[in-house]
Amino acid sequence: MASRTGSASALRAWTAGMAYSASSGAVWVRREREHELSEAAAKATQAHPGPEGHQKEQSVRKEESGVTDIGKEETVSDKEQTRRDWDIIKKLLPNVWPKNDWGTKTRVLLAVGLLIGGKLLNVQVPFFFKDIIDTLNVEIDPTTGQDGLARIGASLFSELRNAVFANVAQGAIRRVARSVFTHLLSLDIGFHLTRQTGGLTRAIDRGTKGISFLLSSVVFHVVPTALEITMVCGILSYKFGWDFAAVTLATMAAYSWFTIKTTAWRTKFRKQANAADNRAATMSVDSLINYEAVKVPSSRQLSSSLSLTLLPVQYFNNEAFEVAQYDRVMKDYTKASVKISTSLAALNIGQNVIFSSALTGMMYLASKGIVDGSMTVGDLVMVNQLVFQLSLPLNFLGTVYRELRQSLIDMDTLFNLQSDNPSAEPLALTKGGEIRFENVAFGYHKDRPIFRDVSFTIPAGKKVGIVGPSGCGKSTVFRLLFRFYEPSMGKIFIDGQELRDIQLESLRKEIGVVPQETPLFHSDIMHNIRYGRLDATDDEVKEAARLANVDRTIESLPDKWKTKVGERGMMISGGEKQRMAVARVLLKDPKILFFDEATSALDSTTEVDLMRNINQTLLLKTVADADLIIVLRDGRVAEQGTHGELMNRGGLYRAMWDQQNSTLQELDEAAEAENEARPMESSLSSAVDPIAGSE
Repeated sequence: MASRTGSASALRAWTAGMAYSASSGAVWVRREREHELSEAAAKATQAHPGPEGHQKEQSVRKEESGVTDIGKEETVSDKEQTRRDWDIIKKLLPNVWPKNDWGTKTRVLLAVGLLIGGKLLNVQVPFFFKDIIDTLNVEIDPTTGQDGLARIGASLFSELRNAVFANVAQGAIRRVARSVFTHLLSLDIGFHLTRQTGGLTRAIDRGTKGISFLLSSVVFHVVPTALEITMVCGILSYKFGWDFAAVTLATMAAYSWFTIKTTAWRTKFRKQANAADNRAATMSVDSLINYEAVKVPSSRQLSSSLSLTLLPVQYFNNEAFEVAQYDRVMKDYTKASVKISTSLAALNIGQNVIFSSALTGMMYLASKGIVDGSMTVGDLVMVNQLVFQLSLPLNFLGTVYRELRQSLIDMDTLFNLQSDNPSAEPLALTKGGEIRFENVAFGYHKDRPIFRDVSFTIPAGKKVGIVGPSGCGKSTVFRLLFRFYEPSMGKIFIDGQELRDIQLESLRKEIGVVPQETPLFHSDIMHNIRYGRLDATDDEVKEAARLANVDRTIESLPDKWKTKVGERGMMISGGEKQRMAVARVLLKDPKILFFDEATSALDSTTEVDLMRNINQTLLLKTVADADLIIVLRDGRVAEQGTHGELMNRGGLYRAMWDQQNSTLQELDEAAEAENEARPMESSLSSAVDPIAGSE
């Protein structure tokens, strides 16, 4: 069993990774098991693979990508923070006052008009109340009705303003969210490899909610309160003298200063809570996505009679570890949240002391006015009511400011997602043709290069194979061609045009890739295959599935083509996922097609059938029939030539070829032994079934 499994693995390594170009020639990428070939290759080349050959190509430094962790705490000066806040507001304004959108602009102007009208009515209420007190008698005073109408009018204007501006706010949220999402899709793969899904989605969610709160707080609270304070100060100064206005202004200044300073002090606790919240979200999403690895027992816990070759990877029974990790992060979040609550209590106490002191001072001045005859009892009541009318928005202003600071923090994170510039500069791709790598150097890590001065040419109309040991950079070839990354040195050309000058959309339209890790959406099978070409008919989708040898499997399912595959395809097997990925790319029908070890999860019979269909569809032959074979090793082109030339040289390619032949022979012997064993298994099954039935 072990020998057979190893042989199957080696065959998959050779048959995987083939690519064919109908117009510009073929690019065959072949991947070998390093542990099976390193010994033979070392004997042939008398060389040892460098450490870069073992570099995992998915690793990317965060500092190299120019991005920072979402929610990562950083210390900035007050001046810098103010500048950032204004930058955020400037970025938001075009979404509130969009160019050539007169419907939105009309709603904004109407909301402002309703705001001013409501506040004018609101400040009239204390005047009506003063008249009622000063003319207090047994007769009904018409001022009483005016007081009620003013209150109703102020409330009506306020609610109408809220209803009118709701459309403006939601439209702004939609524009920003769409802009961020479009930008994220345009970024290179280096950005997405440095971000984890849980933290990224949480940042977008909080950012859009922050926009909603910022707009509502500014329009519904900050601006109305500022307008009302201005009106009250003007009224007090005009009616009763500068001392009343001075007390009011001093109170507003002290209240604002204390609120801003205390809130700034509290902001660091909010940032700590955000960072812990992001880590918890990322950790939980990561654990749930990798549920199978977390849940299934490790091989050591399995019966020793179970062959380890039956497991695709070694699993771990680590629920307790994942819970402990999650609890540790939540503990940090709890500590930060407690600090937020205690500092909030200190802020509220200070605000109440300031306002109560101001109200006491105002009542003292009004009482003196009554004593000396310059004010009436109605005036005292009016001053008291004017100040009390300010108390509600002022108390709420403290809460609004705190949440406003949080909204700005969340929006800063959201807008920072747009600070990474897309890699592509769009220019038209004229035609498909010759592919040329010219002195290309590249590495996912600065000090661990994958390519060192690599130069080769894939002629137009020719079939070319790219082979080499694991980690030599075969996957990197199509990643660079796809412009997932940019080379650190050198240039890449297609038909004489440098890759940087080719429009990304037109470039990627002509390249198809079946990757090692198959990306599937949490939708049905029909949608996942049709994703290769969204305008494809059902019949075209089914034909692609037939060519990928997955149609019979789909038809055997209860829901057939409507079967849900689960998040990232967790509800179907690895082999089914890879065959669906092949069908998706065949449906796209690109001119250049890469198979990056795309059949590694298939059983040998399925693999042979699949590769036969692919060969018939794309008119492929074997790598030995290629016009040119390029052998990569240690970051360079080790050798290149035709199959016959490379075999005669007796180098690395010859060593890999000999190893393949040996592996194929072992596989044939194992397959023959399996076929001979099947009749015996059938007989045993027939013998057991009657016994089972009788029980």
